[in-house]
Amino acid sequence: MSGIDYRDSGVNIDEGLRAVELMKKEVKKTFNENVLSELGHFGGLFKADFPGMTQPVLVASMDGVGTKLKVAALKNDYTTVGRDLVNHCVNDILVQGAHPLFFLDYIACGKLDASVAADIVTGLATACFENGCALLGGETAEMPGFYNTGDYDVAGTIVGSVDKGMIIDGTAVAPGHGIVGLPSSGLHTNGYSLARAVLFEKAALTVHDHHSILGDDTVGEALLKVHRSYLKQVKPLLEQGLATGMAHITGGGIPGNLIRILPDGCGAFITPGWPVPPVFKLIKELGGIAEVEMRRAFNLGAGFLIVTPEPEKVIELLRQAGEKPFHAGVITQGSSIEYEEEGA
Repeated sequence: MSGIDYRDSGVNIDEGLRAVELMKKEVKKTFNENVLSELGHFGGLFKADFPGMTQPVLVASMDGVGTKLKVAALKNDYTTVGRDLVNHCVNDILVQGAHPLFFLDYIACGKLDASVAADIVTGLATACFENGCALLGGETAEMPGFYNTGDYDVAGTIVGSVDKGMIIDGTAVAPGHGIVGLPSSGLHTNGYSLARAVLFEKAALTVHDHHSILGDDTVGEALLKVHRSYLKQVKPLLEQGLATGMAHITGGGIPGNLIRILPDGCGAFITPGWPVPPVFKLIKELGGIAEVEMRRAFNLGAGFLIVTPEPEKVIELLRQAGEKPFHAGVITQGSSIEYEEEGA
């Protein structure tokens, strides 16, 4: 009886090595003068150099792509999910005023396809480069028996820095401050379990289908629109000290995320009226979902909120940068987040 090897058990070492070779070029594009190691070392080396900061503080966060990966699998298109992940994490530390330094990724699967892994990492590298962030290292794990063939999970950790005196933690937020919103591109990376249940299970649509509400986009194209980064748009506001608080609108929508930065005694009055991407209208209509549930599950077109005592100045600066900001509400006395209802 002949013995078995690692490949017989479901792990293909050669495919893993091929994946590394395919990603090397893209990863190297993200390296800067602070990266002191090469791809493939046991640990990534990054020089702790913080010019212009008197009290540098490291800010770290991690997240995953979630079940948006199921949509990528159905469409057989993994070129966007890496960008989703990096941009999501960049926004998460941006709300505290931090700029990204480096990123670490984790890709797990049941059976490794080097081309798929390379597509994911190319997306990671593209977003890291766009955000001035080094893709310092990562891990690709092939785990047959734990994940099914065709299943991929993608997560990552970001580390950034902010001068202690420039940290934005919401403590300066006060009643009367305006709330300025920046548009999302779509679902970003949240609410996909509900979206898939409505569109694929209840409505029996496929990623290749068109619907009049979506215009020229297929269902898959609408669902895979890249999660935006707001770093470049918000950076000038930080330099002028115009933000007293910021919120990245992810799972939980505005109610679940804005509340995280409000100090005691502060609530908010939200005034909808900004453009809502068609995909949300499609999900609501086909799912018969109540508006309050839509607000809890999705960003509904508001991807990032900025609390400021000078909302008109912030809006003007954002418009000059080519953005389409909108008034999203005002900070109030109290402790709850309330909405202006249509027709009120």
